[in-house]
Amino acid sequence: MARWKVYVTDYDYDNLDLEKSILEPIGAEVIGLQCKTGEGLAELAKDADIIMARYAKITRETLEQLERCKAICRYGIGVDTVDVKAVYDNGMILTNIPDFCIEEVAEHSIAMGLTLLRRLPMYDQATKAGSWRWQDAGGPIQRFRDMTWGIIGFGKIGQNIALKIKGLGFKVVCNDPFISQNYINSFGVEKVAFSDLIRSADLVNVMCPYNKSTHHIIDQAALKEMKPTSVVINCSRGKLVDNQALYQALKEGWIAAAGLDDTEDEPAKNINWQPRDNPLFSLDNCLISPHAAYYSEASLEDNRRLAAENAKAVLLGTRPINIVRPLIGGGAQDC
Repeated sequence: MARWKVYVTDYDYDNLDLEKSILEPIGAEVIGLQCKTGEGLAELAKDADIIMARYAKITRETLEQLERCKAICRYGIGVDTVDVKAVYDNGMILTNIPDFCIEEVAEHSIAMGLTLLRRLPMYDQATKAGSWRWQDAGGPIQRFRDMTWGIIGFGKIGQNIALKIKGLGFKVVCNDPFISQNYINSFGVEKVAFSDLIRSADLVNVMCPYNKSTHHIIDQAALKEMKPTSVVINCSRGKLVDNQALYQALKEGWIAAAGLDDTEDEPAKNINWQPRDNPLFSLDNCLISPHAAYYSEASLEDNRRLAAENAKAVLLGTRPINIVRPLIGGGAQDC
């Protein structure tokens, strides 16, 4: 009989063999669910010793109903789906994987940005429709070395983007209220005010965590301040960008194009989602990928293995790879 029960809230790969290979040898039973929203999770996993969480929302109500749970082990970096304070109020700990997909998300953001700055989707649509003209870009194209790449949020992924993109000649500016100017300058990047960034950048790259203060950080007011030739890229959380305002901006030509790795409605968490639910999917100048920026074969394996190693450490009474603590006044920090 298993000593412990580990529930995986939801997964979209073929099996849980990797997680089982790490946890079963110590006497843990790994049980896979498909509870993407988190609704009803407390009933399904009432006897959990560990919950390994992907898309599912982990609320205070859920946490208070778990009878013996020791930890919530998040796959990936973000903890915005978890009530961090409630985890600790209920005698549990929270873990995540802060170094996950740093390369992949940076590369995905850059790939989207360069594709749109060179107007490749517009050319592709025109040539397939029978037109063969350089004028079909839908607007002027500038040299990269004459452009400014603005990054909102200068964490590990933002820093990786800056290091890579500077090699192509871009001027790089960033806005992050939590990182010092001296540290940012050490990357050859200029720290600027948010308003200055959105007005000056040819590409606005949103790469900050999602919380109450960053909800709709790109809203109607911000979009109206941008250049009509600018591009917005968001490969972080979907709710950082006001999708209704972005649709209006793209439709009416306030900005030239946008690339999103997730939309505000977060289709991965909604089993009944349809493209018609969000008008951004009807636009030719909005490039959308299915929350896949994190993906490479290596990063997917790392994510699963490290989440399972965190769970294993908790069960064995040793320190997990990374613990997330609540901040006074809200938010969370890695330890």
